[in-house]
Amino acid sequence: MTAVASPPSRRRVILAALALAAVAAGGWFAWAKWSASRAQTVEYVFATVQRTHFEDLVSATGALQPRDYVDVGAQVSGQLKKLHVEVGNDVTEGQLLAEIDAEQSAARVDASRASLRALQAQLAQSQVNLQKAERDLQRQRNLLKEDATTLELVQNAETTADAARAQITTQKAQIEQTQASMRVEESNLKYTKIYAPMAGTVVSITAKQGQTLNTNQAAPTILRVADQSSMTVQTQVSEADVGRLRVGMPAYFTTLGSPGRRWHGKLRKIEPTPTVTNNVVLYNALFDVENHNRSLMAQMTAQVFFVVAEARDALVVPMSAVTFRRRDGAAGPASTASAAASAPALAASGAPGCPGW
Repeated sequence: MTAVASPPSRRRVILAALALAAVAAGGWFAWAKWSASRAQTVEYVFATVQRTHFEDLVSATGALQPRDYVDVGAQVSGQLKKLHVEVGNDVTEGQLLAEIDAEQSAARVDASRASLRALQAQLAQSQVNLQKAERDLQRQRNLLKEDATTLELVQNAETTADAARAQITTQKAQIEQTQASMRVEESNLKYTKIYAPMAGTVVSITAKQGQTLNTNQAAPTILRVADQSSMTVQTQVSEADVGRLRVGMPAYFTTLGSPGRRWHGKLRKIEPTPTVTNNVVLYNALFDVENHNRSLMAQMTAQVFFVVAEARDALVVPMSAVTFRRRDGAAGPASTASAAASAPALAASGAPGCPGW
């Protein structure tokens, strides 16, 4: 029997199939290795390093008031006859502000002067009487030497002279008393004109023209003069934060009308006596700022920041630039994450997007 060979076309098909299978297996292996290596690749975030200013702050709310001011009141009773100023007027030291009806004060001064003149006339008459009494006494003594009078008459002359001297002493004391009373009445007459005790601005007027002022119970306030070139910021700091404050530390504040502008100063005083509001203990902290352009006014609300610590021109990048996350969801280096979590809370200023930095 003769053997029959397989046709050449069949062998070629088998070889081609084997080659294709080998190529497919190699491609699958290469794709699997490439995918695995890609899964292990770190995904980087790029960011630009910037400089900014960090501050550790204690915040509080305060109110503005002039540092130097005087409540001008009346020292004598009477009707407020004339007010020479209005709220907002600038005044100089010694300028006439108001006048109180001076008719009664002037009458009392005239009466004191008349009493003083009467006492001085009585003193002059008593001095004349003393001179006569001393002459009579000397005459009686001379007569007694010649036995031309009695001892009783000499003693009566001595008594008359002593009485004249005592009367003069009494009248001198009355004159001094009257002069003192007259000085008081003259001062009261002078106080009917009220002058500015300092240069400044009239910020309030509490009395009206024609009003009767009574100083017997309490000294009535007529107006307030304040120097607005320097303002004091009075803030209330909680007991939890007051321990972080120190006299001389920098502070600044903003106002509702100018939230983008800062006024700077230094802490001047922390009052030791607190105020308690709804069981919250608050301490008053004061610092001063210049106000030459008069942009700050009394009773303005201030958002105050006390600078406990600060870092200027610090280099900063986003937290996402120093940590990474792989595609499988695993976190980056634990040390970097821990350092970011333990960093203190600081306020940054001067860099865009500060809350995310």
